[in-house]
Amino acid sequence: MAAALHLVAGKATDSVTHGFLPAAARLGLDVTLLTDRPAAAHGFGGPVVDCGVADFREIIAAAAEAAPGGGPAAVFSNSDFLQAPAALAAAYFGLPGKDWRAAARAKNKGLMRRHLAPLDPVFSADARRVPADASYPLVVKPREGVASEDVFLVQDAVELTSRVEEIAARRDDALVAEQYLPGRLYTLETLGDGREVRVLGSFRTALSPPPFFVEERLEWVEPPPETPQVLRQLEALGIGFGACHTEFVVHEGRAHIIEVNYRLIGDHCDFLLADLLGVPLFEDILKVHLGEPLPDWPAPRRRHAVAEPVIAERSGKLTAAPGPLQMEDGPVRLAYRPQREVGDTVTVTRTNRDYLGTVRAIGPDADGVNAALARFRAAHDWTIA
Repeated sequence: MAAALHLVAGKATDSVTHGFLPAAARLGLDVTLLTDRPAAAHGFGGPVVDCGVADFREIIAAAAEAAPGGGPAAVFSNSDFLQAPAALAAAYFGLPGKDWRAAARAKNKGLMRRHLAPLDPVFSADARRVPADASYPLVVKPREGVASEDVFLVQDAVELTSRVEEIAARRDDALVAEQYLPGRLYTLETLGDGREVRVLGSFRTALSPPPFFVEERLEWVEPPPETPQVLRQLEALGIGFGACHTEFVVHEGRAHIIEVNYRLIGDHCDFLLADLLGVPLFEDILKVHLGEPLPDWPAPRRRHAVAEPVIAERSGKLTAAPGPLQMEDGPVRLAYRPQREVGDTVTVTRTNRDYLGTVRAIGPDADGVNAALARFRAAHDWTIA
């Protein structure tokens, strides 16, 4: 009988729809989807269980009922918000999984800062209770936010108060204010099996001008020399199982973690990473959750790669945009996957939610990749009316 994988999900994502679910099918797994948005799973051919996935008790109850013959073989989630409840459910069934405490630390930026303070002291406080003598600029952000949503650079206490009130009008979750960390921004992509943590690679990230923090371009680079500092900080957080996407800055020889997303990198960079490594990345992540060790991978070829989102510059209705594409421009392989469909109403938010789609390019050198990207964008239209 095929092994039972219980995949815990919230909103539908391309990472799950086009990555993990096809990978599970290739592995011959029996997948049950546990979700609080069953209507969004209409394209999934397997069993769908309507479940309050933010509560580990609901996941455990649903998984036990869906697999009465002894429980699932793996409980897995690729959602930022669901790592801790999925980890607790995996622990209940005695399955390989993440430490739920590490998942909670990664998600809660206040907990993360307090836990990392002995290694990397960074000022962080409740955004409504910042001391009068705090040193500006600060970054105000949701304590458990994602996708650069409601993240702002503030220059003084007056601006901090204004931004907090503005954000509070849209959402009611906790906000933090953190020391602004200058430097060059990178990602670190890792995969662990509980015994070994493997560095998969690194992207250098270009951001929009302040006060916003929209990711405008990710370029594949060698992990910087300060990477061991980041790995020590991740170890201190207890992170070492499954995929992890870490954002950090390097300044004057010091590496400071900005945030830890205890799942695979998103915004279609996961597909780019799999192509670059030339390995069945989605399958191998699932295998780790089934208790298998990290595989021996061949050394990847030295290539250059860029992921460049197409970002909405105005609000309105998307009236023209390309669909999914794959093509070659000389030695450069290009792929485009939309994140918005023609007919969608787009509201500019100055966050990663403004992406209309992402162009991925892999080639032998930077000049060739950049030229191919420019030609691709010039040849296609994205029109917002």
